[in-house]
Amino acid sequence: MKKNFKPAVAAVAASLALIAPQTFAADQFFPIPSYRVGAYGANGQAFYGGFIDYLNYVNTKEGGVNGVTLTWEECETEYNNAKGVECYERLKSKAKESSAPIHTMSTGISYALIDKSAQDKLPLAMMGYGRTDAVDGSVFPYAFPLVTTYQMQASAIVKFIKEKMGGNLAGKKIVYLYHDSAYGKEAIIAMEAEASLNKFTLIQIPVAHPGNEQNAQWLRIRQEKPDFVVFWGWGVMNQTALKAAQKVGFPRDKMIGSWWTGSEEDVIPAGDAAKGYMAATWNLAGKQIPLIADMEKVVYGAGKGNLQDKSKIGTVLYNRGVSAAVLSVEAIRKGQEKYGKGKSLNGEQTRWALENLNITDARIKQLGATDLLPEIKTSCANHEGSGKVKIQQWDGAKWVPVSGWIEGNKQLIHPLFQASAKQYAKEKGITPRDCAAEK
Repeated sequence: MKKNFKPAVAAVAASLALIAPQTFAADQFFPIPSYRVGAYGANGQAFYGGFIDYLNYVNTKEGGVNGVTLTWEECETEYNNAKGVECYERLKSKAKESSAPIHTMSTGISYALIDKSAQDKLPLAMMGYGRTDAVDGSVFPYAFPLVTTYQMQASAIVKFIKEKMGGNLAGKKIVYLYHDSAYGKEAIIAMEAEASLNKFTLIQIPVAHPGNEQNAQWLRIRQEKPDFVVFWGWGVMNQTALKAAQKVGFPRDKMIGSWWTGSEEDVIPAGDAAKGYMAATWNLAGKQIPLIADMEKVVYGAGKGNLQDKSKIGTVLYNRGVSAAVLSVEAIRKGQEKYGKGKSLNGEQTRWALENLNITDARIKQLGATDLLPEIKTSCANHEGSGKVKIQQWDGAKWVPVSGWIEGNKQLIHPLFQASAKQYAKEKGITPRDCAAEK
């Protein structure tokens, strides 16, 4: 009699399946060299709180990106270049197989990492900061100064001032008051180019880190009597400048800051001295933005919020952190379209995605993120993708937009990027990619 062993074999296989390790969906890793302590800690708390809240939101609301769970690890840099490099080295081993864009929110740290990240094939997403000639992706394939750059922002601010001055800046005087660091120095070339083109006098005044002593600078401003002050500050430097401007009698509605001088952390501590002050931004504040309102409901309702101080929800820097996370997650979605839905991306694949973004107004609206980002379309030749800002004004209680989207003078500014990138390639012995051939 022939025995049939098939049922027995099937039963054994089924029992083994119960005890065998289960296969889970892939994870997408976000290396986060952040800062929440030190002179700029309050800014980092809001930004990275918003960033991580959005990752939690996508996991909670959608189960990740096409089933791929978003994971992350923070490392405290204290906004210090050396510690930023240490954090990068600590996190990069985990990012070897799976890496989302890396956000340091520090121009100095980005400079320190730009060569390392290219060698390691890990993409730096420098949203509104960093080495701005990296707009030229033929030379900097792994660096992305996304949304808009310091130079394009400076150019847009000058355009706004020009409109305020009746369309003519010839013979006018503008002070550029800046943080004496890589961050503050980045926009100088654009301000000089605009001064030459528009025939206004540019006066450059640096402020030493951290910026809590500015008496000499503001006494000079009082003597110079400029028509406007373009202000490039960070952290405690910002509230100090507003108080000093009030002390010397310089009108705050003649001051326009960069997007890193235009948060609640900058103006609330300055009290009445901040009223009327203006700053550039690519994202607006407020919980009225549908995505922000839903995030508070979904993430904090589930007890998964990253912030201890919930009053930061909806502030400029919180919403900016959300905007950075939205862009990053959209890059992961884009990469999965090419490399496979339900799969995590490595650094090279994420780099491709960042270079092929096409985030339209329709998609931004679909995400509920209107007023968090302008349209963004990147390419090998353009790692910026937009170049637009809005101007907002502090009315004493809240930020109010006082302009639509303003694009800087691309014909003036982008050749500066290209010339700088070409020089960098020559110094480093880099053969630029042929962007035209990659289309």
